[in-house]
Amino acid sequence: MQHVRSVERSRPVWDRFVRLFHWSLVSCVLLNTFVMTDGEAVHQWLGYLAAGLVVARIVWGFVGTHHARFSSFFPTPGRLRHHLNQLRAGRTDMHWGHNPLGALMMLALMGIVLGLGLSGWMQTLDAFWGEAWLMDLHEALSDVLILSVGLHAAAALVMGRLERTRLVKAMITGVKERW
Repeated sequence: MQHVRSVERSRPVWDRFVRLFHWSLVSCVLLNTFVMTDGEAVHQWLGYLAAGLVVARIVWGFVGTHHARFSSFFPTPGRLRHHLNQLRAGRTDMHWGHNPLGALMMLALMGIVLGLGLSGWMQTLDAFWGEAWLMDLHEALSDVLILSVGLHAAAALVMGRLERTRLVKAMITGVKERW
């Protein structure tokens, strides 16, 4: 008799906090990029909210559920090297949480949002009022964020296809499914 190995098809992955964080941050970025103009109070408060969300997510990365914890997906050089080698060989490992490149992008996006929040806040201080370098930095970080968000969204679609998972749906339902 032949032994048939069972393959897990779905698993709860993203808890409510992670999903609320993700979509709230998406909303802040979209509103600040495409709806609000620079200098408006709403723009500033959305920026502060986005930075606050990232700080809360960092805390959750240490105390949250398994797949939310940095320890479960931190992109070490070894994990990144293995993941890239697998991709080059045309293979994909199943990662129920973030894959190493996804984790690297997540950390980069959070760093950029924090940089935007800090540079935006600094512009309200007397010591930095009207400083061109700070305004240029804030604008450059904004451009990098938009490019990174686009790359993140495209990568989620491509990796979902390669890994045969429904990544976007998982960020809505919390359950990652293989197909």
